[in-house]
Amino acid sequence: MRVLAIDASLRNTGVAIVEANNGKPRSLYFGTIRNASSVRSSSCLVAIRDRLAELIREHEPDCCALESVIYVQSYKTAIVLGAARGAAILAAAENGLPIFEYAPNRIKQATVGTGAAGKNQVAFMVRALLGLTETPDTDAADALAIGLTHLRSQEAARLGVPGSEQI
Repeated sequence: MRVLAIDASLRNTGVAIVEANNGKPRSLYFGTIRNASSVRSSSCLVAIRDRLAELIREHEPDCCALESVIYVQSYKTAIVLGAARGAAILAAAENGLPIFEYAPNRIKQATVGTGAAGKNQVAFMVRALLGLTETPDTDAADALAIGLTHLRSQEAARLGVPGSEQI
């Protein structure tokens, strides 16, 4: 199974392509879609959608996994994050990918062992779990963690344990 994993954000969207062969996860790609603060929000959304569509064509994932909506104290932040998630979901949906989402604390729990893990802990564990030679930036590490969570969830579902929610 090959997963496109996305940690959506308007300015720094983390992206990863992970797969599992014989139960062993590996990273095929990870990075961050960066949009400068000088770029209009609408152009950022197009850039996110376009780059994700390129990655989908290049890596041919079987599905897409992303972080579910998070609680934020600012309605403006919530709207911006929702728009970025929408651009990511659109890219996946346009390419026929089933889309799954995971709560942030579940991703941290699955990756680090505690739902209260910090971003540096997630990055460190992702590097260790995937045997990477470099520690990914926090946005890419979050995407890798989402991908790992999905792979584990699907394996648990295959074994009859309830897990992910498809949207």
